[in-house]
Amino acid sequence: MTHVQAMLQTHPRQITTDQSALVACIEACFECAQVCTACADACLGEETLQMLVRCIRLNLDCADLCETTGRLLSRQTEPDRNLLRSQVEACALACQLCGDECEHHADHHEHCRVCAESCRRCEEACNRLLEAIAA
Repeated sequence: MTHVQAMLQTHPRQITTDQSALVACIEACFECAQVCTACADACLGEETLQMLVRCIRLNLDCADLCETTGRLLSRQTEPDRNLLRSQVEACALACQLCGDECEHHADHHEHCRVCAESCRRCEEACNRLLEAIAA
């Protein structure tokens, strides 16, 4: 059991969302935020910096959205489903765009390959959670 699972299980309010989808999304969001931040930093260290400007920007945007999404999803007292749905949709889009951009650089930069994989994982977790919220 992860710490995220343990915290959700100890929450005094009943959580009505599919907990496995919720846990997976929270964990994927925080991981992706860290990976995107590290990828942006690695891009800054590359000699081809000018070619990576869009990648860096999307890394940073994605990191911020993932971090915020993970924090919002961690709060289970009186959540507003419309707000959460919008946030998770925005996070999935940021992950898609960042993953696409990082894939363009993956053949030359291993950190971009790793980042693209993390973005895809988070995008999938967000989409699974959106299905659970809609149900």
